[in-house]
Amino acid sequence: MKLSVLVPGAVDVPVTGFAIDHRKVAPGTVFGAFAGGRFNGEDYIAAAVAGGAIAIVARPEVVVEGAIHIADPAPRRCFARLAARFFAPFPACAVAVTGTNGKTSTVEMVRQVWRMAGHSAASIGTLGVTTGDDRVSTGLTTPDVVTFLSNVAGLAREGVTHLAFEASSHGLDQYRTEGVPLTAAAFTNLSRDHLDYHGTMEDYFAAKLRLFADVLPEDGTAVIWADDAVAGEVVAAAKARGININSVGTMGETLRLVAREPSLLGQTLTVEAGGRTHKIVLPLIGAYQAANALVSAGLVMATGGEMTATLAALSRLQPVRGRLERAVITRSGAPVYVDYAHTPDALEAAIAALRPHVGGRLVVVFGAGGDRDTGKRVEMGRVAATKADYVIVTDDNPRSEDPAGIRAMVLAGAPDAVEIGMRRDAIGAAIAAAGPQDIVLIAGKGHEQGQIVGEFVLPFDDVSVAREMAA
Repeated sequence: MKLSVLVPGAVDVPVTGFAIDHRKVAPGTVFGAFAGGRFNGEDYIAAAVAGGAIAIVARPEVVVEGAIHIADPAPRRCFARLAARFFAPFPACAVAVTGTNGKTSTVEMVRQVWRMAGHSAASIGTLGVTTGDDRVSTGLTTPDVVTFLSNVAGLAREGVTHLAFEASSHGLDQYRTEGVPLTAAAFTNLSRDHLDYHGTMEDYFAAKLRLFADVLPEDGTAVIWADDAVAGEVVAAAKARGININSVGTMGETLRLVAREPSLLGQTLTVEAGGRTHKIVLPLIGAYQAANALVSAGLVMATGGEMTATLAALSRLQPVRGRLERAVITRSGAPVYVDYAHTPDALEAAIAALRPHVGGRLVVVFGAGGDRDTGKRVEMGRVAATKADYVIVTDDNPRSEDPAGIRAMVLAGAPDAVEIGMRRDAIGAAIAAAGPQDIVLIAGKGHEQGQIVGEFVLPFDDVSVAREMAA
């Protein structure tokens, strides 16, 4: 592709790629120079030009020498849209999901239901790139825009026609998911998270709202969990642009959840849709899993899925890795569940999901991540202290912070909890304490395969450790 095709009036030279890391620049590259969380790309413009960059996307006031300056007051957005034109084509049908909790489960459920309908489908998010028989970890909910667009284009070349991906608040704020044409987008819920980055709940919500106010095309469909406190504002943002609305939940109009009855290994949902009542035997426990399943059904229907077949497919959903995943049953007979819950709201939802199945005590092991929103730590402690029966506070990715200091902040909300710093020991203590009528919940890390301590990622998998301790 020639630069003149991407930028009218530019010189007619071949473009070989896009990069936001100057170390990945090769002759013919378009380099994006903008400030990041740790580095300012504008400081590396000269290095990018020396590496062969033919054009630099940067703010108008930035000085660029030796390459074409593509000036834009919003350089991230400009770079993303140019890169999308370079990497296209993409899968014909794509949907995005935003919200504090439920993104990973929802995109994976959408992928599964699409595959049941016979489509070649994939998902991108916290679990990585997932297709029918393969998974490649990316390590981020939303990878950088070059990686994201390259992955999406690669999926299209492999024959994937349907794609569901997570749109995180960071990704939306930094234009990391721009350029892939969307058929529909979904909103799950909003609760406290990532205030270390956004600063305020208002800015955090505004970042998520961009998906409907700016990214989703006007001929797309917004699927919204109607029971969330801010659902009305999301609906208003979508309606202001003439976007069609599929609302789901007990207050939903497209899929109205009438009743939910927990069972031993799942739940039965009664849903009113299309003038009929539908019974769905969902093989997953918890109210929030029911919410995720219904949002996923709304997305599939928004992309052409027939209603009855789509709702029936929910009964065949498989558990999502690290999302209320039953890891093992202890020798005493206590089930041990692993969940990714790392916010107060998500921890409360996971506990609530398990509570109907508890005959004795609900034992909870959790911690809080370092270098992240500190305000949620005491709130997580309070949730555990008030909702669980026996609480162990441990470490969870302390990163550069003092683990004991993090635990102290959590314990301020759960003063009667047991403190065991080493996560392996904490899991072992919880399993040892659990009786035959108890349930153990290990929260915070879910699918993660490592414990981040300082600059090191130490191998650690909650599921594997739980099985080892229960053996």
